[in-house]
Amino acid sequence: MRVLAVTGIFSVAMNPAEDADRVYGLTPASRLLIGSSQNLTPTLSVILHNMFVSPFLGLGTWLEHELPDMALFEMAHGKAVWDVIIHDATFSSLFNAGMFADSRFLMDIAIKECGHVFQGISSLIDVAGGHGAAALAIKKAFPHIDCSVLDLQHVVASAPADTGLKYIAGDMFESIPPAKAVFLKWVMHDWRDSECITILKNCKKAIPTRDAGGKVIIVDAVVGAGCSTPKHRETQVLYDLFIMVANGIERDEQEWRNIILEAGFTHYNIIPVLGVRSIIEVYP
Repeated sequence: MRVLAVTGIFSVAMNPAEDADRVYGLTPASRLLIGSSQNLTPTLSVILHNMFVSPFLGLGTWLEHELPDMALFEMAHGKAVWDVIIHDATFSSLFNAGMFADSRFLMDIAIKECGHVFQGISSLIDVAGGHGAAALAIKKAFPHIDCSVLDLQHVVASAPADTGLKYIAGDMFESIPPAKAVFLKWVMHDWRDSECITILKNCKKAIPTRDAGGKVIIVDAVVGAGCSTPKHRETQVLYDLFIMVANGIERDEQEWRNIILEAGFTHYNIIPVLGVRSIIEVYP
């Protein structure tokens, strides 16, 4: 409890009735882990799962390779993270629940603070959108937007049937169905530059010109964007370290600019309003 209090998970005060007793209470951080609609316990359960944490025990060995030919995760488990998610039903369920909880929490903020990003859009496809939490939030706030979710077959097969969303089985590396806007939440940081460029090129093929309202909306970290408090910077770089386990990367603005322009887009706009993450509007 002392550790958790020092790190801000709980508050601590002396009990006025009992001089020697401490009273622990909830803080804004711990309130996110209990009984509200914004409960992030499923997300934290994924991040702290042994499947993701244990590979870091091999970090020293991994760094000894001049050019590591596999991710930390693959070195530890013999499979890439996406292969495990596909073939391990229990872990897949945990992962989908974690991503759903994160989207539910994040999109509430995104829509309240940056609702203008979704104005003027008639159709949107949520790429790698899992069970559709982000698309559901967008649809609820903007009923006129025709929202669909693209994900792999095994994800779509387990999606809830009563959401009112259209689920499309497909691979973002092959093609993306047409829409006025493509939405990518916490997707791009999973992939290296060459793979992100492929995804963005497929996005460009899926949307109309900028004059016709076409754009890509990315929700991801932009390292260095937003407030510059030590805790904010520390969280961004620790996310970068964490996602490295799956051979991913958190990018600064220049790194985002490089892949956006390489994919054939001409303009982008970064809105750093989501804590350690930002909204990036990308235009053809």
